Amino acid sequence: MEGALASIEGLRLAEYIRQSLYFFPFLESLHVVGLTMVFGSIAVLDLRLLGIASIRRPVARVAIDVEKWAWWAFALTAVTGALMFITNASVYYHNTFFRLKMAMLVLAGVNVAFFEFTARRSLQQWNADARAPLAGRAAATVSLVLWIAIIFMGRWIGFTTTRVTGTKPDPGVNIEDLLPK
Repeated sequence: MEGALASIEGLRLAEYIRQSLYFFPFLESLHVVGLTMVFGSIAVLDLRLLGIASIRRPVARVAIDVEKWAWWAFALTAVTGALMFITNASVYYHNTFFRLKMAMLVLAGVNVAFFEFTARRSLQQWNADARAPLAGRAAATVSLVLWIAIIFMGRWIGFTTTRVTGTKPDPGVNIEDLLPK
């Protein structure tokens, strides 16, 4: 595994991102924007399933309105996350919070499948009800808990990792030089 991680870190793209003063923060910003959109759109649907928000709108309509945004935002977040991962793969891979975040993402996918194979199969029967049946409410609750935990794990990754020691950013530009004195 260590060899594979070193190979990933040795990619030209990984080196470029590591050396750039602006590209990693740009990726991280896009990752946060994407995650915000993922969580926001999923939360809208989950709160509808729980009977807390948008209860006058049919669940199917809310789902149509938000799911496309959730999937596009998830794709953006996955791509930017992968690009950040390659810059320091061996450190991220061994980080407990990174592993927990990845496990929770898998569980979130399992939760979506649970919803699809339970409550969503009978959606037409309860589509206009104020709240979903028990399986739908359970999936919504688990979804909210998992996505909040994913956000926490992501923040903790950032504060519990260090950069690869073998490379240094180009000293030609220092961020302090760009700020007014």
